[in-house]
Amino acid sequence: MRRLLLRIANVNPDSVTTHSDRVLYCSIGIFMILYFGYGTVGGAAFVDASSNYTHPWWQWLVGAVVASGVIAYDRAVVGRVAINYQNLESPDPADLLRKPTVGLYAGRLCLALLFAALITEPLMLARYQGEIDARLNEVHNEQISEIEVSGAIAAYDARLQILKRETAADDAAVQALNTRAAEKRRDARQLYQQALADSEGDGVSRKSGCPAGGYCDKLVQRSRGLDDQAAALDKQAAELQQSQQEARDSRAREAADLTAKISNQRTANADAIRADSGFGARTAAMWYLVSSDFWGIGVFYIGIALLLVALDCAAVGLKFASHGNAYERIEARAARGQEHEAAIGYEQGLRDARRYAEAAARVMAESIGKASRDEELAAMAMERARVHLYDSVASSALPPLSPVAFLERHPADRPATRAVREVAEREVADRLRA
Repeated sequence: MRRLLLRIANVNPDSVTTHSDRVLYCSIGIFMILYFGYGTVGGAAFVDASSNYTHPWWQWLVGAVVASGVIAYDRAVVGRVAINYQNLESPDPADLLRKPTVGLYAGRLCLALLFAALITEPLMLARYQGEIDARLNEVHNEQISEIEVSGAIAAYDARLQILKRETAADDAAVQALNTRAAEKRRDARQLYQQALADSEGDGVSRKSGCPAGGYCDKLVQRSRGLDDQAAALDKQAAELQQSQQEARDSRAREAADLTAKISNQRTANADAIRADSGFGARTAAMWYLVSSDFWGIGVFYIGIALLLVALDCAAVGLKFASHGNAYERIEARAARGQEHEAAIGYEQGLRDARRYAEAAARVMAESIGKASRDEELAAMAMERARVHLYDSVASSALPPLSPVAFLERHPADRPATRAVREVAEREVADRLRA
C-alpha cells in the first residue's frame, strides 16, 4: 500500500529512505486520491449544470477525464526534482538543487482557482438547491407580473376591454328600452288597479261601476296606452338587438381569438421564464443569497470554497514546503553523478576524435611525400636515359654527371634536382654544336 501511494505521488520508492519522506509522499498520494474523487464529482456537476440539469449519463466520464488531467499536472510537479547541473564536481550539498520555480507553482495556483470557479460552483449550487429554487420561483413570479402589464398580453387585453365596453354599450341600449317598457307596464298595472278600485267605489269618484267616459274608464284607457307603449318599446329593443347581432358576433369572434392569444402568450412566457433556470440563473440566485445573507449562507459558502481550493492545492503545497528534503537530495546526487559521467565520457570522446584526426593528417602528409619522391625518382631516371641517348647519337663520351642528391622524406630538394637537369642539358647542347 505504501509503494502504491508513492507511485501515485510519482516518486521513486527506492529513493524514499527516511520516515519523514515516506509520510510526506504518502500524504501527497492520499490527497491526490481525494482530489480525484472531488474532481470527478465536480466535473460531472459542471456538465450536468451546463446541460440544464438533464443528468446525462456521460457526465461521469467527463468528470473523470478532467480529474485525471489535473492529477497528471500535480504528479508532474511533485515528481519533478529541481537538480542543479552546475559545478558537477562540487561535493557541497548546497549545489545539489536549484531554487524552486515560482512560475510552476503560481501556474498551479491559478489552475486551482480556475477549477474552484468551474467545479466548486456547481457543487455549491447542488448544496443550496432548495433555497435557489425558492429564489428562482420568486424571480419568475416577478417576471410574469411584469410581462402581464407590458408587451403583447397588455395589447391583447386592452383590445379585449374595448370589445367588452362596446358589447356593454349595446347591452345598455337594449336594456334601457327594456327598462322603459317594464316601467310603463308597471305604471299600467298601477293605473289598472286604480281603475278597479274606482269601479268598486273605493276610488276618487266614490262611484261603483266603470261607465264610458268616466274616471275609471279613463284610467283603463291610460293603462292600455301604457301597455301599448311598453309593447312598442319591447319591439324596438328586439329590433335594436337584431341590428346589433352582426357586430356582436364579430366582437365575440375577435374576443375569443384574443383570449386564445392571451392564453398562448401566457403559456409561452411561463415556459420561457421557467426555462431560465440554468447554470447562469442559479449562479445569480446563489450570489443573491450570499449577498443578502452573508453571515449565514455567505460565510458557509466561502468556507467550503476555500476548503475545496485547499484540497486542490494540498499536494503541490506540500511539495513546495518540502523543497530540499532527503529524497530530492538523493535523486539530485544520482542525477548529477550520471551527468558527470556522461560529461567525462563526452570529453574523452572529443579527445579521441581529435587525436584520430591528427593521426589521419600525419598519414596523409607522409603519403603525399612518398608520392612526390616517387615522381622525382622517375624524372631523374628519364634524364639519365636522355643523356645516354645523346651520348649514343654523338658517338662521343660525355663528361660524367654530378651525383644524385639524396632525397629526404619530404620533397624539399626539388630546386637542386632541377639545377642538375639544366646543367646536363647545356653540356649536351655544347657538344652538338661542336
